[in-house]
Amino acid sequence: MTVLVAAQQTETPDTLPSRKARLAYREGLVASTAGAAPGFVQGNLAILPAEYAGAFHRFCQLNPKPCPIIGMSDVGSPFIPSLGADLDIRTDVPRYRVWRDGEVVDEPTDVKRYWRDDLVTFVLGCSFSFEEALLDEGMPIRHIEHNVRVPMYRTNIACGEAGPFAGPMVVSMRPFKPADAIRAVQITSRYPAVHGAPVHLGHPHLIGIKDIAKPDYGDPVPVADDEIPVFWACGVTPQSVINAAKLPFAITHSPGLMLVTDLKNRTMAVI
Repeated sequence: MTVLVAAQQTETPDTLPSRKARLAYREGLVASTAGAAPGFVQGNLAILPAEYAGAFHRFCQLNPKPCPIIGMSDVGSPFIPSLGADLDIRTDVPRYRVWRDGEVVDEPTDVKRYWRDDLVTFVLGCSFSFEEALLDEGMPIRHIEHNVRVPMYRTNIACGEAGPFAGPMVVSMRPFKPADAIRAVQITSRYPAVHGAPVHLGHPHLIGIKDIAKPDYGDPVPVADDEIPVFWACGVTPQSVINAAKLPFAITHSPGLMLVTDLKNRTMAVI
């Protein structure tokens, strides 16, 4: 017990692995955040003009599996202290996407030059948090094994509509043997704030995925003959919705390159 206490006392805000990761991205490192700062929650970004914030908040309430809100900024503020004392939304993500009229017009490593006083940031839970719980149980995570981004797909699963926000759910996929897939359902059900249990198992065509080898976002991973694909709701869903809504302006993260927060993954578990 004494050793554990001593270890905790040596961890300060300046030495947190999450802060070190953010500083690296702030200085220009561009890399997938899968496996970065183990133990710490990562988030998806949706940054919108304030006039759309109310409708987007309602959209998240209607669609809590793909869009679980874990943080929200004040209007015009690039800071969310509850997620990290020194966290700066404008600089601390490896790569962003800038949207105009529903199209990506830039993918910069910081968005200071695009920042506006009317912007509201939503940070949505990310499946990287429940992946830690899967790894702790000895479950293989294929995209981590291959050091690539998780594969993500647009589906035919309709989201609940709010204002201009409507469209299909995006899902992420991890292959498992059937027994491990059942265990994965049990484990991830404990994490509703970071997408929770899968939304579909097996038969990709039933949710509108034509070719599992060609994800809409991220990178393909192999699925063995004795495995089934398991699909979770994904926080990239807002990017599909922003594209469909043709908003005049928005900023998101680049898929797979997330915001690393100072929240601990274990705090996301409900049981």
